[in-house]
Amino acid sequence: MIRSVFFVSDGTGITAETLGHTLLTQFEQVSFQQMSLPFVNTDDKVEWAVQRINRAAESDGVKPLVFSTLIDSQLRTHLVKCNGVVFDFFETFTGAMEKELGVTAQRVAGRSHGMGNVRAYSERIDALHYAIQNDDGATTRDYPMADVVVMGVSRAGKTPTCMYLALTYGVRAANYPLADDDFERGSLPAVLEPYRHKLFGLTVDPERLHQIRKERRRDSRYASMEQCLMEVRAVERLFKRERIPFFNITQRSIEEISAQLMQQAGLTRRI
Repeated sequence: MIRSVFFVSDGTGITAETLGHTLLTQFEQVSFQQMSLPFVNTDDKVEWAVQRINRAAESDGVKPLVFSTLIDSQLRTHLVKCNGVVFDFFETFTGAMEKELGVTAQRVAGRSHGMGNVRAYSERIDALHYAIQNDDGATTRDYPMADVVVMGVSRAGKTPTCMYLALTYGVRAANYPLADDDFERGSLPAVLEPYRHKLFGLTVDPERLHQIRKERRRDSRYASMEQCLMEVRAVERLFKRERIPFFNITQRSIEEISAQLMQQAGLTRRI
């Protein structure tokens, strides 16, 4: 079974996609053809969106699913006339929240992913710059400003985790790679000692690490199964000996890694 899915928004469409995709993941027996229609914020644009949905309905022989985060009531009224099944996120929840809070929603588009909150946006960009500038142990002079310093062997997911922490939570995350010299020394690198309370480790199954490294340097010692096995064992011994919190990322998505790290490290989101 294949169903067309449309995410319709008067902004970026990120909220509609996120909420809609979360629901779609519960129906693995169905294949979804997903299309995002962002910035639908005028009568002409909503008419264009309705026409696209109607064409899909005619082509598929079944009504498309339409996830909407349109704010404007006139645009919403127009959209529900389409030949699709419309799931209106704002209509579903806003009324109940207004009743509970005793105030009327402002109904302003683009609040979630725009620049409406300049402070929060600046925090996010500053955190992203911090992650870039403090990637892969290039420098440690900014570690006093870090919320967390992520440690692990090469290709254990440190960089994408730090980037995601910055963009999603506004967390200032640096990362430091551990290599053969650190394992031979058998102790925490001296440069990290002052920041022991900020350290958090990531590890990965040797088989997965071998697979990832082969894509970068096939037939190298760096990518060999023996090297991967040695590094993973050594880094986990180091984490345990130095009492650095850590977990294995092999079966986790970047979202799951970041959420668990936030929880275990006791970090507070800045945005």
